[in-house]
Amino acid sequence: MSSDGIIEAPGIILLIACLLRSSQYVIQSHVRKIKAFWLATVLVFVAVIRRELNYLPDLLVPSDFSFLNQSYDWWEDAALLTLYLTSVGLLIYSRRYLWAVLKNVDVSLYLGVATLAILQYMGENAIVFPHTFGGIVEELAETLIYLIALLYLWKFTLSDFESCLLHKLNDGLSHANH
Repeated sequence: MSSDGIIEAPGIILLIACLLRSSQYVIQSHVRKIKAFWLATVLVFVAVIRRELNYLPDLLVPSDFSFLNQSYDWWEDAALLTLYLTSVGLLIYSRRYLWAVLKNVDVSLYLGVATLAILQYMGENAIVFPHTFGGIVEELAETLIYLIALLYLWKFTLSDFESCLLHKLNDGLSHANH
């Protein structure tokens, strides 16, 4: 594990819990567009976990790895790009549900996460913070963001949003028929 692996461990545990909770929503959902939204969140959490575990390739992949004349880094970037594009496509497909979820979040939560993201960036790039302390600030801010995500996912009620979306879809269909 890297030098700050101990401070990264809680964040990774929280991310795995978020991944499991999102996976639970994929399984529980009965509406294809809602299932697509939660599958997108699963893919995002997989990508974030992979980025957090950035030291694994150094441990598991030989430095001279090559497949079809491409290095491991190329394959990793291609796989992550595929994950990102698939996630964006799924979110576009489920845009009504995405909007329903986003507009239900309190503005203070957005402000708090944005503040933590700025602190994370400042810590990572040693802006205002000394380099050694910046790494700690970065990891703590990330961990708090992951904790907020998990608490939101845990508190989230899938059935409320599913019935709300189904009601809106049914209203849209009834208006189209008249």
